[in-house]
Amino acid sequence: MPRSSLELTLSPQSNEVDDANGANFSSDVLLIPDLSTFRVLPWAEQTARVICDPCAVTGSPLRTSPRLVAKQLLGQLQSLGFSLHSSFSYECRVLGAPDRIGPNSLLFPAATLLANHDLPFFQQLADSMYCMGADIDGIASAGGRGQMAIDLRPEFGIAAADSAFTFRTGIKEMARKHGYIAGFFAADGLSNGGVLSHSLWDANGQGSLFTGGEKTGELSEIGRKWLAGLLAHSAALSCLMAPGLGCRSHVAKTIKDPERTPYATRGCNDNSCSFNVKCHGGRETHIDNQLGTAMANPYVVLGATVAAGLDGVRRNLNLAGGLSEAPGRQKDFAVPVKLDDALEALAEDQVIRGALGEPFVQYFIAMKKFEIETQELDDERNKCLEYFI
Repeated sequence: MPRSSLELTLSPQSNEVDDANGANFSSDVLLIPDLSTFRVLPWAEQTARVICDPCAVTGSPLRTSPRLVAKQLLGQLQSLGFSLHSSFSYECRVLGAPDRIGPNSLLFPAATLLANHDLPFFQQLADSMYCMGADIDGIASAGGRGQMAIDLRPEFGIAAADSAFTFRTGIKEMARKHGYIAGFFAADGLSNGGVLSHSLWDANGQGSLFTGGEKTGELSEIGRKWLAGLLAHSAALSCLMAPGLGCRSHVAKTIKDPERTPYATRGCNDNSCSFNVKCHGGRETHIDNQLGTAMANPYVVLGATVAAGLDGVRRNLNLAGGLSEAPGRQKDFAVPVKLDDALEALAEDQVIRGALGEPFVQYFIAMKKFEIETQELDDERNKCLEYFI
């Protein structure tokens, strides 16, 4: 298939990226199936799904592929004797499906109508995801109208992002069969959160390396270094994890004054923090990365989190002040509110750029700048857009 159909562009017809190898932009690429991901779809007749990795016809991997970037970083973890145990939690909107979703469309409150009157939809969603290997840990009503919160069960390695990708696609297809539209979009006053819960384990997945502090439930020394890396690169992470123009309101939701600067914060069992260390409920200690929205690509979120945390471990970064410091006093790591500033922070973060690869970062920044330039033209067309990669 044409490379332009997979590249990080808004449209296969527009090559807005100034690529030194622009002649290759429309070249053929091959999709190599990962047969371990082959599943028969429970909600479609005579249809199966398999996740593929793209490469050039010469056999070299397409370095702008988010899944390949994530796999490469997980491979670095494995070579150092580590593995990642993680899961995604998403908020999404389940809407009625008129002929056209517009700004004046009515949204029904999922907390009442869906939960009480459409249990078959949730039952099919849970059963089908289980058959697909993306086991749902819990479904709950969220704060917004028509908004649901779905937690996926943790898995090792790339399987966690594969499950997130499977869920995001599957819920949209099943919602259509029931006469609804499921969306992960974010716009002014309309935010869907996306959280990556993760912990570092040994290479064989036999024990968590985030536990073992001086006190029960305390984050270990290597966990503190990992968290310090996340904080140090929080500005670039926020760009990759809240990538849409409408996502930036999610970043600024913790401040009332739009002129003030938000900061990345850490805490223990404090859901108001950007990085929340969870150490209760009988589960292994883990970190919730809450910088993102549901619009973010799960492979990008996984890869960027590994890149930032691993840098903290490699450089022996210190976590000054401990976890008990009040979030309001933590003003070391500013998080940009505007997407332009976030893109600049990503461009200046040499560690994240080097970890994700220059081709990927170049295309990502170019695509987002193109979105900013065409925002006015796209605002009406993309209002309540139902599909995001």
